Amino acid sequence: MNNDQTASGLNEIRKQILSETQVIQNLIPPTVSYSTEGNVLIIGPEDLARLAAGQLPATGQCTILVNEAITRQDETHLERVMAAAQYVESYYNKLVDVRGFLGQFQVKVEHENGHAELSTVAIRKAHFDVILDLSVSPCIKLEMLPPGYFYVGQDESKLAQALLQLPTLVGEFDKPRYVKVNSELCAHSRNGNDGCHRCLNFCPADAISSIAHKIEIDPYLCHGAGSCTNACPSGAISYDLPTPQALHDYLNKLVTRFRTQAQMAPVILFHDLAKGAEQVTEQLSAGIIPVQLEEITVASIDHWLASLAWGAREILILNTDLTAPTLTQMLTGELALANDILEEMGQPRRISLIDEHLLSNRHKLSERLAISANWPVIVPATLSATTKRETLFAAIDHLNEQAALVDTCLSQSNIPYGKVNVNNERCTLCLSCVATCPTGALTDGGDLPALHFVEQHCVQCGLCEAACPEKAISLTPQVNFNQATRQQQCTLHQEPPFECITCGTPFATQSMVKRMLEVVGSHSAFSANTERLKMCGDCRVKDMFEDILQDPETQLR
Repeated sequence: MNNDQTASGLNEIRKQILSETQVIQNLIPPTVSYSTEGNVLIIGPEDLARLAAGQLPATGQCTILVNEAITRQDETHLERVMAAAQYVESYYNKLVDVRGFLGQFQVKVEHENGHAELSTVAIRKAHFDVILDLSVSPCIKLEMLPPGYFYVGQDESKLAQALLQLPTLVGEFDKPRYVKVNSELCAHSRNGNDGCHRCLNFCPADAISSIAHKIEIDPYLCHGAGSCTNACPSGAISYDLPTPQALHDYLNKLVTRFRTQAQMAPVILFHDLAKGAEQVTEQLSAGIIPVQLEEITVASIDHWLASLAWGAREILILNTDLTAPTLTQMLTGELALANDILEEMGQPRRISLIDEHLLSNRHKLSERLAISANWPVIVPATLSATTKRETLFAAIDHLNEQAALVDTCLSQSNIPYGKVNVNNERCTLCLSCVATCPTGALTDGGDLPALHFVEQHCVQCGLCEAACPEKAISLTPQVNFNQATRQQQCTLHQEPPFECITCGTPFATQSMVKRMLEVVGSHSAFSANTERLKMCGDCRVKDMFEDILQDPETQLR
């Protein structure tokens, strides 16, 4: 069989597997609804705005906000402008702020020595439904613009496309609620202490915010980029279409079925459903399995490494010029970490971000694939883990077993993996850290004064460090390749309990009582009897009442 026949056979296998394997989706996915009457605000130079308004069909009301000088002064042009949209009113107030989304745009302008909502002044409505922005620079400066906001600048082709879409934006519209937040797992804030902020750093639509110390995602602004779910170390933010587990199951089936039928390890290619999907054709090199996502950041490090553990030989992620720079920045950092993990254990750097030019150049792509074809073959794993973190470490352990089986620690700054260190001389085992730990990495000793720790659960959020009143805690970010030490419970600090000097009941740690004697023992309330600090609560109350019975004026003094 020649190379063409081999490639043809692999393409048929790939085609069959993709047609037979589906992502399990929620039959009734959660959605959000937009309601719009088609009231349009056009922002920009008055001449361009009037010409654009003149091309709009009569749907809702149209208003012009002039924020730039007219673009041309020639007579012919001005005559066209004067004849266009004669019944559309123009406003010349200085723009202060624009925010919102389809059906709910709030536009604040300077008005009568103060600020006013332009919609209430211009059309007697609480909001505009759609915005057409013809300004030189966009009034909303986001990488992913909100639905209903069309920034065209002075690009005539973009204007023509927008003018075709605007009349259709009248009525009710639904879109998926892409992600959900489990506040119980979130490491952002606990007990008034600030912790993890990773998701806040990478949203290109500015849909994520911290409100009353809780992470909230505005579903109306969310584009489903998935950067928040990718960055979240605890799994508190999870994608819903598909769910993380559904995507894992899908990838597992693709890799397993291809290996079985083609007798070779496949290359997984993640791409978005917009421009990336246009680049992926049937002429895609044999052995590559394309996986379409809303955005390429929907799949995260646990999906990449799990796919390798299931037997894929390489992971490619297609980055196009439509990918938001913030997403590319986040991916670059995550890929560097993933490949450093692989390299530390003796695996090739199997995960790459590629561009459209490499994908379309079959010769260069074939040369690239020929390199990974000679890498060591990975024996497929059976990963029974269910959470994001469990899956990630199960994949790391399997890939490590397939390589050098190292038991080292990869130290890097600002990663959500690592250990907690305790200064035993300062720690009083008050357990404030246990109360604030969102993942259960820190636990108490039950009936005995002790602080236990499991490294695999730690997301390095810093909440324990912030909550410690004695400043006895520090963090060490690292990836620990020693599975046993990473998963086992270790004791960070323990000490004998302090027993009540009256009844003998353990009620605190020795260091805590010592600390109380140092801090409050000299206070006037205890100056007469510091021994009460060495009593349990019941005995302390009894001792106080005995004093009062013997000398009733004690309480007054």
